[in-house]
Amino acid sequence: MSLTFTLDPAVTPELRDGILDLWTDVSNAGGSVGFVPPVTAEVVRPELVKHLAAMAEGRTRLLVGHDEDGRVAATAFLTRNTHRLMAHWLWLYTVMVHPRHQGKGYGRDLLAAAEGAARGLDGIEAIRLTCRGGLGLERFYGSCGYKEVGRVPGAIRVAPGDDRDDIIMLLPLG
Repeated sequence: MSLTFTLDPAVTPELRDGILDLWTDVSNAGGSVGFVPPVTAEVVRPELVKHLAAMAEGRTRLLVGHDEDGRVAATAFLTRNTHRLMAHWLWLYTVMVHPRHQGKGYGRDLLAAAEGAARGLDGIEAIRLTCRGGLGLERFYGSCGYKEVGRVPGAIRVAPGDDRDDIIMLLPLG
């Protein structure tokens, strides 16, 4: 079974709560999405509210994947640059697949859907994202066509004495 992806879905309470649960579950499974486990939904909620506000302002678009039961199983947020000299590429943020769906190819499906969404936006020539080092994420993104274009050693402090590289990845759409 595959996921059903929707770009810019209506933000209902069910969708909001589904994203919050996804983000919390991914974080607690060790996912590199801005938090370190253990984390509660109440800790994650302010970050989700920031994403939702950016969506309401038209700065960010949501790509969501639902599983066969209609539950939120994957998300990615596409954010255009506001700087006039960087308007030809966008950021991909908070790329998540629920832990219960890991290993099914849904991460690749999510990235392919994000690429398709970006290709549908006027003037967008590339997708840029960052990922946390130490987890092999750069190999995964690389296998999906992204190229490592930069690395800031020790930029992410996961815990005292546990600093990780901030890795910048780029997918040209040309």
